Order: sequence, then C-alpha cells, then structure tokens
Amino acid sequence: MASSRDDFIIAIRSAFLKKSTQQKFSLLSLVFVSLFTLILSSYDFRIIKYIKIGISEIVYRSSFIVSIPENFIKNSFIEISDYSTFYSDYKKNKKELNSLKSNYVSSEIIQNENKELKELINDYVSSSNKVLAKIIVDHKSPFLKSIIINKGSKDNIKIGTNIYDQSYLVGRVIEVNFKTSRVLLLSDLNSNVPATIAPQNIQAIIRGNGTEYGQLKYIKEGIFDKFTVDSIVYTSGTGDIFKSGTPIGKLKIIKENKNPDYLVEFYSDFSQLKYVFAEIEFKNETQKSNQDTLEFNNEIKSTVDTKIKILEDELKIIEESNSKFLIENEKLKVQINSLNNDLSNFEKKNLDQKKIIDKLSTDEDELKFLRLNLQHSHKCRKTIFNIKGFLVNTPEYKECILSKGKN
Repeated sequence: MASSRDDFIIAIRSAFLKKSTQQKFSLLSLVFVSLFTLILSSYDFRIIKYIKIGISEIVYRSSFIVSIPENFIKNSFIEISDYSTFYSDYKKNKKELNSLKSNYVSSEIIQNENKELKELINDYVSSSNKVLAKIIVDHKSPFLKSIIINKGSKDNIKIGTNIYDQSYLVGRVIEVNFKTSRVLLLSDLNSNVPATIAPQNIQAIIRGNGTEYGQLKYIKEGIFDKFTVDSIVYTSGTGDIFKSGTPIGKLKIIKENKNPDYLVEFYSDFSQLKYVFAEIEFKNETQKSNQDTLEFNNEIKSTVDTKIKILEDELKIIEESNSKFLIENEKLKVQINSLNNDLSNFEKKNLDQKKIIDKLSTDEDELKFLRLNLQHSHKCRKTIFNIKGFLVNTPEYKECILSKGKN
C-alpha cells in the first residue's frame, strides 16, 4: 500500500518536471495567485493593500525605466530639429535685418543729397545759360589745384567756360572731354585773373599760390596805402576772359613784417566744393541774305514779350524741378514707412523667438526634474518605508528632488 502511494507521488512529480508541464503549471499558478489576490482584496486586508502598492510600484518603475531610452531618443530628436529650425530662421532674419539696415542707410544718404540739391535750387535760381555740375575728382596737390566735373562737350562745355560756386567765381575750364571737363581753380599757380578792388577802383591781377589765398600782382607803388580790410575784389572783365562784376573774395592785410602782405581771401572754400555751375554760351546764327530771314525777323515779338517768355520758361523749369523733388520725397517717405514696418515685423519675430527660447529653457528644467525624479524619487516620496518623505507634486517634494534627495 505504501509502495503504491510512493509510486503515485513519483509519477505526479515526474509529470510536473517535464518542460511543457512546467509551463502549464506556472501559468496555472499565476492564474490561481491572481484569483486569490482578487478575492482577498475584496475583504480590504492591510497586507493586500501593501501588496497592491508594491505591485503598482514595480509596474510603474519597470514601465518608466523601459520607456527612458525611447523617450530620450524622441525628445532629443525633437530638440535637435527645433534647434536647427530656430537657428536657420535666426540666420535668415539676421541677414534680412542687415539688408534692411543697409537700405535704410542708403535712403538716408539719398534724402541728404536731395535736401542739399533743394537748398542749392532755392538759394540760387540757375539761368538758362548755366548748368549744374558735380565734382567727381579733386586733385589735391600742394601747388596745382584743379578739379574734374561730370559735364563735357555733350553739355556744350568748352575750353574757357567759367565755373561758379553759387555766384562766386572759382575757376575756368582748361580741358574738355565728351562727358567730363577739367577746371583750373583760382588758387592754382597758373591762374591769373584780371580784377578790380572796390571801393578804391584799383585794377590788379590775382594770381594763385597753391593756398587758400590769392596774391595781388602788378600794382603801382604808393597805391597799397589806399587799401582797407573792407575792400572787395571782383572780376574786371579785362581781356574778355572772365565776365566782369563776378565776386572773387575780400582783401586781407597781414602786417607781420615791415612791408605788409596784401592777399585775397576767396569767398569759396575750394576744398569743400561738391557742386558747381558752368556758364554756357548759346549762339544763334542769323541769315539776312534772303527774304525768308527778313520775314522771320519781322515776326519776332517785342523785347518785353521775349523777356516774359524767358521768365516763364525759367518758372516752368523751377516748378518741374520742385515737382520732381516732391515726388522723390514722397517715394522716400513710402520706402521709409515700409522699412519701419519691416523693422517692427522683425522685432515681433524676435520677441516670438525669445518666447520660444524661454519655453525651451522651461522644458529643459522640466526634463532635468524628471531625470532627477527617476533617480531620487524613492528618497523623497512618502511611503510606509520612508515616513520622512513628502507627497508627490508638492513643493517640498520638488525641492527634495532638485536637491538630489537631501531634505
């Protein structure tokens, strides 16, 4: 009887020791344990609560640990893509901002040039025989003084054409090309200008010496005593080289030696010239040898009508110039407004990007808290084994995690 019982136990043991039987037994064991736990949990035993808390803790920690690599790779990829996108946008915005700044500076330069030209036109109304020219080259030499203007033979500039700064004489043309001309200034060593000194009405020659002053030449002895500091020098028109009555400068007396030096201080500063006026002569050829010319001359209007027509033409030119400047100013205002709008848009974009950066820094702080929470949560969370801990999501708990579990 005992031997048969032992054989039965041995048979059962050998059946359970088989591999397939072991798997079935382990599965059945888990099912029975689960059912047993569920039944006991309905009776609200303390030990069952602790077991459920322990199982939940194990499942939570296991799932959290398993998901760490995946979440890290996912968050890293998102941060890298966001950073690359943000950096490319930043470079693009910076490039556009520099372009807008350069355009804004260019518009300011154009405004200043327009303002200067308007002042020239308002201060001096150019007649029909004068053209405005810009200085493109200034040869600065200790003795030779000359400039190059952007007007040439195509603008009816000829050798000997007088050049003015407003109403003051500054020189004459000595070389002409198709689009440019060279002007010899009054301060050049080769410059000689017949002049009259008022109010004494004394004739003299003004010669340049390479400085900002001219020298009086070919004056009889004994006449120097008549000169005063208030004397004015202007062209005499002798030799039909320069137009008479054009202001040149004022007399300057230097009494450093026994014999005073009498110089001419030019009204214009030749080193600061930017725009000048060139006087052009127009010649009308008349033919009096045939009847058609006689009939044309009979149909000419009176002198008064001719002068009125010239004045009307001048007025028309001035009005057209003013209208052009007004249109340019309006365009510049529109451009400035557009640039200001673009600047405000870029400032708004920068503020938005700053908010994104702040948000990214906040996310980094949250990520840091989660990493520390993973490492030190068992030190800071209040459990039955850690009575000194704190409840989750409280300020004390967060401070404990950030201090790496140190209360």
